[in-house]
Amino acid sequence: MSVLSGKNILLGVTAGIAAYKTAHLVRLFIKAGANVKVVMTPASKDFVTPLTLSTLSQNPVYSSFFEKGEEGTEKWNSHVELGLWADYMLVAPATANTLSKMANGVCDNLLLATYLSAKCKVYFAPTMDLDMYKHPSTKQSIDKLQSYGNVFIAPSSGFLASGLDGEGRMEEPENMVSFMENDIVNGLPLFGKKVIITAGPTYEAIDPVRFIGNHSSGKMGFELANAAANLGAKVYLVTGPSHEKVFNSLIKRIEVVSAQEMYTEVHKHYDTSDIAICSAAVADYRPKHISDQKIKKSSESMTIELVKTHDILASLGKIKKNQFLIGFALETDNEIENAILKLKNKNLDLIVLNSLQDKGAGFKKDTNKVSIIDKFENISEFSLKSKAEVAEDIFNEILKKNDA
Repeated sequence: MSVLSGKNILLGVTAGIAAYKTAHLVRLFIKAGANVKVVMTPASKDFVTPLTLSTLSQNPVYSSFFEKGEEGTEKWNSHVELGLWADYMLVAPATANTLSKMANGVCDNLLLATYLSAKCKVYFAPTMDLDMYKHPSTKQSIDKLQSYGNVFIAPSSGFLASGLDGEGRMEEPENMVSFMENDIVNGLPLFGKKVIITAGPTYEAIDPVRFIGNHSSGKMGFELANAAANLGAKVYLVTGPSHEKVFNSLIKRIEVVSAQEMYTEVHKHYDTSDIAICSAAVADYRPKHISDQKIKKSSESMTIELVKTHDILASLGKIKKNQFLIGFALETDNEIENAILKLKNKNLDLIVLNSLQDKGAGFKKDTNKVSIIDKFENISEFSLKSKAEVAEDIFNEILKKNDA
């Protein structure tokens, strides 16, 4: 899954020959999972039609402040609303004329008014002939726009519409999308961090057919992995058997079955991790002896001797160096007291308390209600939310504690 997935991207199109590439650019944004709206300068419509971009973006295309509505009425296209809607804005192609106007605050069309209203990060991709690109005034415009915090996507070299060969060719759409993705990831708070997360149940074999397990679906752990990846982290998701799926390329899924397998995989990666979150429902006990053959139903009762599994969370707390370690506690009575005891005994930085008493929380549900307790016993309580929102709350707490 791209970092652009679910993001609102406002594409500004100006009157350069490279405008024909914007159809492909819109398509790439849509394939990445983004929502796209397009604002065109009036002259750019001579190079690519609004109908094409509207069809591909699945949204109306805007090019003027007013549009004729039904029965002769006029509809106002608000540049302010467009600017507030966008998570990212890209002006491509950006002609020398538009660059100069953007740099100097000229506001004579809807695109420029929207640019001046935008609260988001703005990217611009120039396109023009070689001599125009080399002109000192163009360099001055580019430098000024960068000084405002706008991000420059440099043109490539190649055959130009004039017949010359050199710089000034708008970067290819695939490269622009990759540039934006990398730039966004590099600016995220967990970029360069390694996060290890455990999820799902473990299955402890009795024989080749039967096992001891639990009802965990892994939903919470998978949402935590998505949240970490959305913040730029490289995520190692060690999961027991689960039907949940991951789509983000920053998440490496490592599948295990038993508690011992999970213990081994977690310890492979823990030493080099920055954050570790143990949200898996790991079996506390396993059969002491595993039968090689299916156990026959030969008597009225059967006794299985159980032995303790490795306590993964406690083992990580014992060897913790600079890692930020988070555990989960699912309690039914004396919830706060038991969670704090687990926090202290296992040397955790945070513990996330679930309660089976709360309606809508627990296994196999899409919602959860948690309290987060830090090592100083400060308690933050949250209402019932989707597990995706709970994951965001947990990482907000992690970021706050790391900044403190």
